[in-house]
Amino acid sequence: MKKLVVFYLFTLLLQGCTYAISRSMTAQADKTITFEMVQTDPDTFKGKIIILGGTISQIDNTPQGTLIEVIQKPLDYWGKPKRTDRTGGIFLILYPGYLNTMNFTPNRQITVAAEIEGTRFKALGDKEFTYPIVLAKELKLWEQDRQTWDKPSWIDPLTSPSGRPTSPSQE
Repeated sequence: MKKLVVFYLFTLLLQGCTYAISRSMTAQADKTITFEMVQTDPDTFKGKIIILGGTISQIDNTPQGTLIEVIQKPLDYWGKPKRTDRTGGIFLILYPGYLNTMNFTPNRQITVAAEIEGTRFKALGDKEFTYPIVLAKELKLWEQDRQTWDKPSWIDPLTSPSGRPTSPSQE
């Protein structure tokens, strides 16, 4: 009986420590291709599968699918974008279906296994920029980071009926 309990606990532990993208998709990805290489010449790597991640900056549902603009970030051991200001630039993800823009919002972190499609022009003001575009095969939308406050906070049901934390400066 003890062996069975240990086995189940070990299995749960492993499930909690898995990579963001499935094993089969990770196995298909070409790990030798970096984002910098794709950004320099996306057409050279057309058709290759890569794993990228970053922070969503914009999302639009189009007739071709959902277009997600992402500020690229390096990935950690688990495939989650690192909390850093360092970025390689911007890339676009084309998801072939509809994604709810209430969930996929700006400032959310995302990891994608995708096929490199080439480039796409996108206007920013009166200028057009060229961005690498990838066709999503698998997406991982990460949980939002909990908000922290610099000042102490507490919940007082008498002064905060909404149940939201209050701080001394809000009273």
